[in-house]
Amino acid sequence: MSILFEELDYCPTEIGVISLRRRWEPRLGKDIYEIKLGDEHLMSDVFTVSEIALADLTLSAVAGSNLRVLVGGLGMGYTALAALKDDRVAEVTVIEMLAPVINWHQRGILPVGDALCTDSRARIVQGDFFELASSPNGFDPDAADNLYDAILLDIDHSPEMLLDGRSRQFYEPAGLKQIAEKLRPGGVFGLWSNEPPSDGFTDTLRRVFPDAWAEPVCFRNPYDHSEIVQTVYIGRSAG
Repeated sequence: MSILFEELDYCPTEIGVISLRRRWEPRLGKDIYEIKLGDEHLMSDVFTVSEIALADLTLSAVAGSNLRVLVGGLGMGYTALAALKDDRVAEVTVIEMLAPVINWHQRGILPVGDALCTDSRARIVQGDFFELASSPNGFDPDAADNLYDAILLDIDHSPEMLLDGRSRQFYEPAGLKQIAEKLRPGGVFGLWSNEPPSDGFTDTLRRVFPDAWAEPVCFRNPYDHSEIVQTVYIGRSAG
């Protein structure tokens, strides 16, 4: 057994103090890693099924090869790494606002180590995803006309439960339209949600994308074996 608790990093950011900790979890018989924003639990390496499903389900809806993928939100890196496992993916760009999170990957102190930083197909860019989505320069100021085959987003808990109120307008038709404009024909937008599917938000997606649906992601809670239902929303642009 390792030490019971270790705080690996603790750093103020513009949206609050973010911390990374590792602790021994006797119910699972192993160390687990957790990220917190203030007192709020953001993520854990115990619950990664839906983060991986975000990449798998979204990319399964994309045709073609030599795919260019954009990921909004780095976190522990599971979504980006799942995208890189698809042999059709040529490049993955990850947009992350918080410098400490990028630094954890560079230092290799997360469960995935420095896998993203050492993969030649991956690039991590510090920036505010929502600001860049609405910018005329897009996500790459050096190539404003860059379009993507898939855009994967995992930042807020859900379209209704936000980490920061500044992203609220993104989940309205006008904000989603800005994402649709950055997709290639037939490109796909995938959005992670911590909540079960919402008919209301699915209807909002359908106001922007000609093809849109919600994919429930179900898995067992390893602590009490109850069922957890989260969601990957998918919107596909016209081909």
